[in-house]
Amino acid sequence: MVLLGPRQVGKTTLARDIATHWPHGSLYLDLERSADRRRLDDADAYLRAQQGKLVVIDEIQRAPNLFETLRGIIDERREAGDRHGHFLLLGSASLDLMRQASESLAGRVAYLDLAPLLLSETLSAGYGADTLWLRGGFPESLLAGSDEGSLNWRRDFIRSYLERDVPMFAPRVPAETVGRLWTMLAHQQGAQLNQARLAASLGVSAPAVGRYIDLLVDLKLVRRLMPWHGNLGKRLVKAPKLYIRDSGLVHALLELETRDAVWGHPVAGASWEGLAIENLIEAAGPRRHACFFRTADGAEIDLVLEQGGQAEFAIEIKRSSAPGLDRGVAVACDDLGIGQRYVVYSGAECFPLRHGAYAIGLAEMIQRLQGD
Repeated sequence: MVLLGPRQVGKTTLARDIATHWPHGSLYLDLERSADRRRLDDADAYLRAQQGKLVVIDEIQRAPNLFETLRGIIDERREAGDRHGHFLLLGSASLDLMRQASESLAGRVAYLDLAPLLLSETLSAGYGADTLWLRGGFPESLLAGSDEGSLNWRRDFIRSYLERDVPMFAPRVPAETVGRLWTMLAHQQGAQLNQARLAASLGVSAPAVGRYIDLLVDLKLVRRLMPWHGNLGKRLVKAPKLYIRDSGLVHALLELETRDAVWGHPVAGASWEGLAIENLIEAAGPRRHACFFRTADGAEIDLVLEQGGQAEFAIEIKRSSAPGLDRGVAVACDDLGIGQRYVVYSGAECFPLRHGAYAIGLAEMIQRLQGD
């Protein structure tokens, strides 16, 4: 199995917990440590000697040549009738890692994405939606002793990505420019991508901006939400929306330390929308496809969840205590044939709205999607 996710999200903690309970022993290798990399100088012989153990290999993207070795060992064990997974691979960059794994381990590997903590998880630990919104879902940021300590952790996190991960994953990409782009995306949280405008602001080419965004998406720091496409006889927008996936990182990039600072900033509504989008997509699970809907004349649905090619849920997101559903959203729902229409808002009460919609709190909407 390959466990994917950004740094500091909890991959290693989860892997170590699994390894502790493995019935026949385990081995943990961190490929950022030179001593562990030396153990794999003769990887084939070393890994074959660990038969029966769970071998956890962290930062697997540092040794892509291992995939060929793993394929031979897995195939040999399968031929001997042993089909139980004995390798747990951890990585921070998904696209390159999945491409490497799919080329060498096709049919032999499963993937699990580990996201920052979700509202359904933090509520059970006593951390409400406002705390999650301000600090984000990275465990050390959420659990910090103060808002100042949390912000300092997120500043260090951003700095480490720019100084360490960007040069490692994309050595020809200027980290300073990626940092400026990252901050620009925070200011424009949830906006449709205008590559030419971003390129002009950064003083680089539009294709270069595309590469930098691909990198941030690959590192699971940015979500590229694609528009719904189909034949409705209406002009539909084609550009995706971009969300920084963790609201705490949005606020850190904009130097917003407290809840009052966030509330006083123009990004407040878009930041809360990003928090809701991320939680709802994770709750919907992999069997549902997520997108947004927008026509050229402005009719828009913030989030459409499809299953089996059929639009199933239409979700509007409003950081308001008195939500409503615009007629344009209702028309868009009629066009797509969506009966389940919700307005997710910051309150907790569920009540009917016009046009067949319901207002619902974020936590309850998450529960509905998880239980559906």
